[in-house]
Amino acid sequence: MIIENNPSIIKTENIPKHIAIIMDGNGRWAKSKNLPRAVGHKHGVKSVQIISELCSNLKIEYLTLYTLSLENFSRPKFELKSLMSLLSSTIKSEVKKMKDNNIQFNVIGFREKLPKEINNQLDDAIFKTKDNNGLKLNLALAYSSRSELINSINQIVKEVMNHNLEIKDINETIVNEKLFTKNIPDPDLLIRTGGENRLSNFLLWQSAYTELYFSNKFWPDFREKDLYQALNDFQKRERRFGKINL
Repeated sequence: MIIENNPSIIKTENIPKHIAIIMDGNGRWAKSKNLPRAVGHKHGVKSVQIISELCSNLKIEYLTLYTLSLENFSRPKFELKSLMSLLSSTIKSEVKKMKDNNIQFNVIGFREKLPKEINNQLDDAIFKTKDNNGLKLNLALAYSSRSELINSINQIVKEVMNHNLEIKDINETIVNEKLFTKNIPDPDLLIRTGGENRLSNFLLWQSAYTELYFSNKFWPDFREKDLYQALNDFQKRERRFGKINL
């Protein structure tokens, strides 16, 4: 559901603890301006900076950004190389800002798919921000929710085969412990930009009771007022988690 009103005021007592965002539309933004797709990705980084800073100021505890899916690795080599170069330069430029702004950085996904140099930079950023206790910023890199679930199942099967776990004891908690997000609460609000209304293999298990918000804005155009609009819409909803309020 898309709300087009002007959300100038949000309730501070009902701020989502965890926001997840599918940052869609970089390529289409660039195409609409007759620019290379790489330019769209570069402008998308600016939106990441702005939205991360706003979430930090609003005391939102977790922000998870769908940055690179496993499916993205099937894109043309020149575009993938451009994405990796942009990721590398962004990590280098942002790590000090994250440290200074009390943002704790983390990565979820199949990191073995990423170049060694990128992984080294990610490890460095994670280490340098590990003592920060403000916003926890998670990048989903080389991520696939279905593959994550299969990976979780494989781990559970091995524990059963090794007699470290009984089949009757398998429950949601056991599955959660095997996911990349084991130390991250489920998202309260998931935002997708770009006008598409689907989850695209992102946090499928974790989003079972997440509130969904779809914006027609391409990600490079998504700014503070757009996040406020999403938060305003979120705060109007009644979350019952399958129950009823008497």
